[in-house]
Amino acid sequence: MARRYCLSGTYPLPLLTIILLVLSLLTGAQATYAKTEVDALRDEYFGLERDLWQWLDKATMSRNNMETQLRKVYNSHRNFTNKHQMQRSFPKNYEIGNYSEWRLLERDIIEISDYFNFYKTNIMMKPGSSANLEERAVLDFTDTVLRNNEHFSMSRTFQDIENIMVKQALYYRVHMFSSSQICNMHQSPQQFVYALYSDIALTELKGYIMMEFSWMMLRVYGKGNFTQEAELMRNDYERRTERTLKLLQEVMRRSARIVWRCDPEPQHHVLGQTYDEVTRLLQGFIENEVDLNSDETCRETCSYYQNTRTESCFKEKFCARQPGCKGRLYNCQFVQSDMWVCQAPLNSTRRYEYVEYENGSVLGRRGRCVRGTSKVDSWWRYLFWHCSYCMCLCDEQSIKSDRFFNLREAVSDFTQNRVVTGLRFIKKNRIFHLQIQEGELLPRGNINQTSLTWKPVDNYNIFDRDVIKGVDYHSLSYESRSVDLDDINTDDPSFVVTGVRFRVVGTHLNLEARLTEINFETGKLVNSKELSYWNSNDNTDVSGDNRRKKLSISSPDIPTRTIVKSIPMSKHNEFIEFVNSDLYKDAAQTTVPFMDVQDVVSNPPVPLSGVGIYYKGRPGFGGFLAPKIITYDFTRHVVVPKRTP
Repeated sequence: MARRYCLSGTYPLPLLTIILLVLSLLTGAQATYAKTEVDALRDEYFGLERDLWQWLDKATMSRNNMETQLRKVYNSHRNFTNKHQMQRSFPKNYEIGNYSEWRLLERDIIEISDYFNFYKTNIMMKPGSSANLEERAVLDFTDTVLRNNEHFSMSRTFQDIENIMVKQALYYRVHMFSSSQICNMHQSPQQFVYALYSDIALTELKGYIMMEFSWMMLRVYGKGNFTQEAELMRNDYERRTERTLKLLQEVMRRSARIVWRCDPEPQHHVLGQTYDEVTRLLQGFIENEVDLNSDETCRETCSYYQNTRTESCFKEKFCARQPGCKGRLYNCQFVQSDMWVCQAPLNSTRRYEYVEYENGSVLGRRGRCVRGTSKVDSWWRYLFWHCSYCMCLCDEQSIKSDRFFNLREAVSDFTQNRVVTGLRFIKKNRIFHLQIQEGELLPRGNINQTSLTWKPVDNYNIFDRDVIKGVDYHSLSYESRSVDLDDINTDDPSFVVTGVRFRVVGTHLNLEARLTEINFETGKLVNSKELSYWNSNDNTDVSGDNRRKKLSISSPDIPTRTIVKSIPMSKHNEFIEFVNSDLYKDAAQTTVPFMDVQDVVSNPPVPLSGVGIYYKGRPGFGGFLAPKIITYDFTRHVVVPKRTP
């Protein structure tokens, strides 16, 4: 990976890094990581709970002081309940596979979530203040929350959560299940496991808060001391949390963080909505040998002409009845002498629908020919030379050839604390752009979902004034039609993606990602203008031990003809070339792979640690080039807590 920094300063960054590292070692400093949102929320309540019990222990138990105690406990819990993090309810019908034990546990977790909604509405919000609390209503609520019978027990549900999710390793099984369900979940496996943990842990915290509130209210109303009960409950909660987080760390460390977009259902592809095409890059073109050389001779064979062009149109034969190729012709070959050619409609990017030879062989799919077929026969010249019709590949830049890729950077509005949250390819003015979705970064890895927008791509044409080939855009050609397939991320998990762009390395399109450091706890970008850098994979196909490997497509048919969904077939540090479709399957009329233009986003959105370009397909079909996203790694923020003495 190569870094290109956007900074200025007295020292180059590597020297600064070394100095800081040495100072860290000399002082014995150790990295500490901010906790996840739900873990930080739990710690905050532990602190509140401890302070309240200490305050209650110091307060006198006289009747005159009860209102003060009531107000203290009520207002403290009301303020905590009103935190925006506490407003999320447990999602119903979590899709984590057909696990019967989960369905039973899910029912109990949802019941706790519903109890909390009742507690929030009727105990915390409806009275408005502690003065309006009805003692009988509060005592009824505490009786419900603290009950322990065959119908409901909150403490038993807490034990079931640990037994099923941790001891029976359902978190690990969920990780395995989510890896096979990427098409349905729109989340990376790690993101799904983390989201499940966050929802369960938040609901467990809500249950714990209701139980603690109940013990305190019973204490205030003079029903007992309950200090020991609360302390035992807290110790159990801390031990369960410790065991849960140890397992969660390991599961998340093993979980993939890549999100890619699956194909729509077979036969449901829509041009411009699910895919788009590079058109007429290399396309099958029929030309007679006599027109492939300036001498108008037929002394060679078709295979002799591997890099040539049309020189003439001999005696107004078939060459006069079809649009010519005004570019270069490559890889000519002889198939058969005489044929019927079905030319495509004039508004099509194809030249031919199919070609049928006299021996019965067909190039492409024979069907109804709107323009009618043209009889095309090779001929003999002077009895010695056979003037054969050759099938060549035409590389012609024309109004029908969309072969351009944007080289301008697409950067999030980092001045407004926005980061990249998604990617998609989009074709505008015949130019393919890698468009970014951006959103405002919030504390602890959250994204403000109301801020999500697709940043508009630059609206320019290749013929505009001051638009320069090789600077603003790249034009594919026979010699320059490779795309590097890479995962671009960083070894430092405190950096997230704030931009993407393509560049040209040799003859290859190569992806770069702009990475910016974040403060996880505050959700702020760190010096994003000066210290962000562009990261890439600079390896080429001649780079020695780390050289790129070519991913070849064999006999490709049109990608949308497959009856099964594509699967990822590329690896990091490979490259692929745009090629023509198979001669016999499609008369070499289509440029493949296609471009997948579906949105690649996660739900819910998260910051990204990296991005990539990959190839997906099926053997015998042209497949698709598509972007992928690498979700932020939350593993290091899953911190096993130190037990409170």
